[in-house]
Amino acid sequence: MKQYSNRYIFIYVTVLALIVATVLSTVVNRLKPLQDYNKETEKIQQILSAAGYDGIDRKEAQKLFSEISEELVIDKTGAVISRYGSGTFSEGDIRAFDIDDKTEYIKAKNGEDYHLPIFAVNNNIFVVPVRGKGLWGPIWGYIAVADDGKTIVGTAFSHDSETPGLGGEISSDKFQSGFKGKELFDRNNNFVSVKVIKAGATNIDPQYAVDAISGATSTSKGVDDMLRTCLELYVPFFRNYLK
Repeated sequence: MKQYSNRYIFIYVTVLALIVATVLSTVVNRLKPLQDYNKETEKIQQILSAAGYDGIDRKEAQKLFSEISEELVIDKTGAVISRYGSGTFSEGDIRAFDIDDKTEYIKAKNGEDYHLPIFAVNNNIFVVPVRGKGLWGPIWGYIAVADDGKTIVGTAFSHDSETPGLGGEISSDKFQSGFKGKELFDRNNNFVSVKVIKAGATNIDPQYAVDAISGATSTSKGVDDMLRTCLELYVPFFRNYLK
């Protein structure tokens, strides 16, 4: 049996590792455009779903989104500083779609200046992103608010690791449908968010609450906290539309 020197083995392994690394890098680079497209399309589908456009085909989602939506960016005072629609900017130079809302929410928490994305669908529905923490990991989604600035018309929640049949139910139609028609402001126009409460609770007006998921207390609380902390940042903007 032929014996190879340590030097030969070292060179062989190094060259092989370089070849494998090069091949993997090439594959990743070639797949990245497709991965980015799929990620963007999924985000668009969630925005449209919250606005009431369920079951839109992936191939049609981007086209529909560009036709019926306008991207707004607001500052912490609620003022619109950028508008983008139909492929062009009518104001500013920041696309809402490109904003990392997670980063902006962290800035807000730390007392820094921040910019928030809003997606205006058909000029009468405002869709905003929300992010929080469930029992096992991050939860996120979109809330669609009518042009009265207070009434929820739809939601789209998602997660990576909540328990199927329990916390994972936040993405179910049954749970999400409970938010439709709920209001973010009380009769005196005070922001109250929408609370996620134990079924049967009588100490909160049902107009501002939805039933928690049975057996998923931590995830339900996570949704409650997510809505309150994220939507509160949009209050200055929504107050411009209160009726």
